Parts: sequence; C-alpha cells; structure tokens
Amino acid sequence: MAGFHLFNELRRRNVIRAGALYAAAVWAFGQGLSQFSPAIGLPDWATRWFLVAAIIGFPFWIAFAWFYEFTPGGLKRESEIDPADSIAHHTGRKLNYAIFGVMAVVIVLLGTNTFVLHRGVNEQTAVVAPPNSIAVLPFSNMSDDKKQDYFAEGISEDLLNLLTRVQSLRVAARTSSFAFQGKGLGIPEIAAKLHVANVLEGSVRKDGNEVRISAQLVRAADGYQIWAQSYDRELYDVFKIQDGIAADVVKQLKVKLLGAAPRALATEPKAYALYLQARQLGRQETADAFQSSDALYRRALAVDPRYAPAWVGLAGNFFYETNAGVVTNKQGLSQAREAAEKALAINVDDAQAQAMLGRLATTQKNLPAAASHFERALALDPTGLDVLRNSAVLLISLGRLQPAIAIGKYVAARDPVNPRSMQNLGISNLLAGRYDEAIANFHTLLAFSPGFGGAHHQLGVALLLKGDTRAGLAQIQQEKAENWRLIGLPLAYCALGRKAEANQAIGTLIAKFAKDAPENIAYDYAYCGEADKAFAWLDKAVTYQDPGLSEIVTQNLFDNIRDDPRWLPFLRKLGYAPAQLAKIKFTVTLPAAADGGSDGDTDAAAASTATTTSTPASSAPPAQP
Repeated sequence: MAGFHLFNELRRRNVIRAGALYAAAVWAFGQGLSQFSPAIGLPDWATRWFLVAAIIGFPFWIAFAWFYEFTPGGLKRESEIDPADSIAHHTGRKLNYAIFGVMAVVIVLLGTNTFVLHRGVNEQTAVVAPPNSIAVLPFSNMSDDKKQDYFAEGISEDLLNLLTRVQSLRVAARTSSFAFQGKGLGIPEIAAKLHVANVLEGSVRKDGNEVRISAQLVRAADGYQIWAQSYDRELYDVFKIQDGIAADVVKQLKVKLLGAAPRALATEPKAYALYLQARQLGRQETADAFQSSDALYRRALAVDPRYAPAWVGLAGNFFYETNAGVVTNKQGLSQAREAAEKALAINVDDAQAQAMLGRLATTQKNLPAAASHFERALALDPTGLDVLRNSAVLLISLGRLQPAIAIGKYVAARDPVNPRSMQNLGISNLLAGRYDEAIANFHTLLAFSPGFGGAHHQLGVALLLKGDTRAGLAQIQQEKAENWRLIGLPLAYCALGRKAEANQAIGTLIAKFAKDAPENIAYDYAYCGEADKAFAWLDKAVTYQDPGLSEIVTQNLFDNIRDDPRWLPFLRKLGYAPAQLAKIKFTVTLPAAADGGSDGDTDAAAASTATTTSTPASSAPPAQP
C-alpha cells in the first residue's frame, strides 16, 4: 500500500511527467548537439559532457518537481498550497503538451540525421550512378588453402586495373571497392556507397597448376545478373582469363572502346604469385611487412627479371619505407629511383613508373623533372587515380592550389571510402584557406577512419587557423600519432598565449624528432614568432633532406617570416622562388565523366590548367615525417 500511495503522490505532483519531459528534452538536445556541433565548431567532447551533466542534474530536477508547483501566483512550495486550490492537474496537461512537442523535435532530428547520413560522404544516395560505372569486388577464395586469399584478391585487383584502362568506363578505386570485404553488405548498398551502377564479383579456386575463376556482372538497381561465366584453365592462362572477363564486361555494358582493348601483362605464374603476395604485404606499411615484401619482390624478379610491375612495386616500397623511417631518406629515395628506372628500361610506357619518378623528383625538389615525368604519366594513364593524386602533390609544391583541389574532388568522388583521398582533399582546402571545407573533410575522414594518423592534428590546425584555438588544442591533444601530436602542441599553446608550455612542447619535439621533422620544427618556431630559430631549423631541414620542404611555398605557418629578408634567398636556394616556379609549365586536365554528364564543379575545374601560380593562403602539415 505504501508503494501504491507513493506512486499516486508522484502522479499528483506531476513528478513522473516532469521526469519524462526532462528525459525527452535531454534526448532532443543531445541529438541536435551531436548533429550540428561540427558545423558550429564545438569540440568532440561537448556532447559527452552535456550528457554527464544531464545525468547529474536529473535527481535535482525530480526533487524540484516534488517540492514545488507552478501556480497563477508564481512558483510555490507544494506544502504551502491547499490541496483544494492545487492546479497540478492543469499543469500536468501542459506538461503532456510539452512532452509531445519535444518528442516531435526528436523525430524531426532523427529524420534529419537519417537524411544527412544518407546524403553524406559515406552514402551520397542523391548521386545518380552513370550506366557505364562499375565496382570490382574482391573475389572469394574457394581453395582449400585459406592462405590463397592473396591470390584471389590479386586476380580481382588486376582485373580492376585492366578495366580502369578503358577510358569510357568509370571504375571505382580498389581501396573503396575492397573496403566492404567481410562487412556483410548487399550489392545494392555497396553500389550506392560507391556511386556505381554495376558490380563485378566472383571466386577463385586454385589447386596446383589448375585454376577455376567464376565471375558475374550484376546490375545494382535490381540485382539482375547481366552476365556470368566460369573458366577452368591452367595457371599459365590466368592472364587470358582476365582479358576475357574484361572484354565481356565491356561488351555487356556496351562501352565504346577508344583504341584497342586492354590486355593483361603476362609473366611466369610463379613470379605472378610472388608478386601478388609482395603487393599485399607491402600495404601493411610496417617494418617487418616491408622486409618480407621486398624479399618476395626480389624472388619474383629472380624468376622474371623483366616483369616491370614488380620493379614498380619495389620502388613504391622503398619510397614508403623512407616515410616510415625504416631506412634513411638518402638510401630509400636512391633505391626507389633505381627500381623505377629499371621498370622504365623494360617498358618506357609504364605510367606507374613515370609517376613514381615524378613523386621522387617532387620530394627531392627537382620540380622541372617532376613536371616532365607527370606529363608523361598522365598522357599514358589520364584516368589513373594514383597518377592524378601524385600530380596534385606537385601542384601543391608549385603553389597552384585550385587545380590541386579540383583533382582532390575528382579522386574523392571516385574513391569515396579511401581515407587518403579525403585527407588529400582536406589538406588542399586547408592550404587554400578554405577552412570550413577542410574541417568538414577531416570530420568525414575521422567518421570512417577514427584512428587515421595525423587526422586529428590536421583538423586541429584547421581550427587554429580559423581562430577556434581551444577546439584546435582539443583536437591536437586527441592525436594518437606521437610525432603529429608533438608538432601540433606548440602551435596551439602559442595561439593561446601559453608561451612556457609552448617552449616545453617544442623542446620535447626536438628531443624526439630533430632529424625526422626539422621543417615542422621550423614552422613551429615561425608561427610562435621566433624567426632566428625558424631559419636555423630550415637550414637543418636542407641538411637532413626533409621531404616536407617540398611544400614550403604553401605552408602558411611560415607567414610570420615571409617578409624577413632571409626568406626569398632561402626559397631561391631551393628553386622555389616565385620567378623560378612560374617558369615551370605543368597542365593537368581532368577526364570527362564516363557517362558524358557533369561531375559538378570538378568538370568546371577539369579545364583549369596548372600553369598559373597562385598565392599560398593557408597551411597544413607536410608529408608525415
């Protein structure tokens, strides 16, 4: 009976209704806060602490509802009101209306959130997929030996690369297509995320020298199987199978070929299997994985010394080993150049080898040579995303940011689930002073790759440069990569006027990364107003061959020393003075959309040339030390 009496008393005093209103209001406000905080610049922890405060405040709200009642004469203690004069029942009805109103707001917010999610970067269902667009999913390994996964995935990746060479066909990039492996998503959902109208999937069964490859082409809109075929062949015929599948796909999609149909580059089956293993391992980008990958590439080349893709893969390994600190800059870049040049000696029309030499020349600040290599690579493979992505790096080095942004948008549209595509676009926007766009790019990047190295740092720098210093510091403090966190902290502390903490942070950075990040240390000092130390560290960056110097023209964190009389001579010594850069002619024209339609503002940018020098407007972190 006591419990029943308490329940009736809670109802009479409108405590239950008040509690329901409180919960609904917290839920509605929390939904709105989480949805709109990126747009208004609130830090990530704002929603979390609001919920903590709401939980703490709930008992006080309940106590308030128990002891007090709203009356026509104002707020009064419940004990002071005659029960006969109480209007709690009228207040209760008003609370009901309030609850219904708040719940309506919740429904609208949830609907808006669903709309945003379905219209966001991850889904973008509003984008109409062109009919000549396709994604190649990783083929399933049907062999008894599960270690053959690399072979099945490699077959499908090379088939994807083969189809990419058909200029009238729009092919989703490998990183995005393979990102859904093991996620249990259906073909329509994957196709919607990748903005493609068709999907090619299949399986591989390998038994000794016997191989069975099955493939099917599916129309995403209705799940209709357009074409299917199985091949039982000797391993030596695997390249003919890839040619056959590519030809059938082109035929079924009624794609008009511009020139001869692409054909796979054949090699010895043993060399090919070793090459596929090496390529898969190298993507792990750890010291042990690089070592194993290098050894496998060399074994493949021992079988077939003239297999150019293996030389290109080895060159890529050496380049990224330098970035990862596995080898010294001098050793890694020298070995990468040697391997890329061997690939070109075998096949002068190897676009990937030309692009690698262009990237190496950019890193080593030989910009005229880089432009020459990229022009050749683009002529050979005008739709290749890796070639375009690396061309944008050269444009940034030349200070030509608008064409770099156009390339970034083009690549991100075709490789939407690749975090590096979104990172590159974010950095280009940041360098151009388009802070809101950059912040949105980095938020998107963190949404589908929360642990991506450098992303919190880059978002923090964007917020600092926009003027939101506290939010910038909060982002930098969340950065998991120690080098980027230490690079960013002095910037944030200087922006907040906390000079002692800035000096301590930069001291820690120097103690740990003096030879790996001298250019970053230089712009930390420049941003903090210490010009002499900034130039001293720029000289060290030259001595240590810091690749970050290749982005010095667009690095706005050096703005405080650009008027220093030492600045222009330093740029001239590097070959980066405005007059020197203006002499380098380099044009990038983006390919037209595969369906003949418009790609939005990327089409407008497609005609923009990279021969106009633009003034650096902003800053972003250079290549990771």
